[in-house]
Amino acid sequence: MTEINNAYLLKEIQEEFGQSLISADEPYGLLTIELESSKILDLLKYLYNHPSIQMQFLTDLCGIHYPQIIGKELGVVYHVHSLIHNLRIRIKCFMPNDQAFIPSITPLYSAANWQERETFDFYGIIFNGHPNLKRILNVDEMDYFPLRKEYPLEDGTRTDKDDTYFGR
Repeated sequence: MTEINNAYLLKEIQEEFGQSLISADEPYGLLTIELESSKILDLLKYLYNHPSIQMQFLTDLCGIHYPQIIGKELGVVYHVHSLIHNLRIRIKCFMPNDQAFIPSITPLYSAANWQERETFDFYGIIFNGHPNLKRILNVDEMDYFPLRKEYPLEDGTRTDKDDTYFGR
């Protein structure tokens, strides 16, 4: 019987999705891969239905914004877990600001429904095929995405604070 570990998991992913796999790393023992965003649902279906891997638990998915990385400004990070083998994987998919689209994984993991809505609400990433993609925490009238790093952290017009207390 083959031991199900990070090396085996990476080998299986490389054999099936080699052209779509951008990078692989293992920080702190957690297999982390970067994948073309169009292939995320195919990869997760493969890991879910694989007879020996059985990654059938979605731990988390969230959005990220790196405005300094041109062409990969927005991303979605998935954490999936095989409860049978106690094996986890982190999958990152990036896309440009003007093409913030990725397939929804709700047909596979129903728990992704609210997580995808939250990611849309805060980052503006469109999950194609989502059954009810609308804001979940912010008001519908909001015309921006609050977790994108598009605004300064401080109000430069404030006069009521003394910068000497902040090391400036």
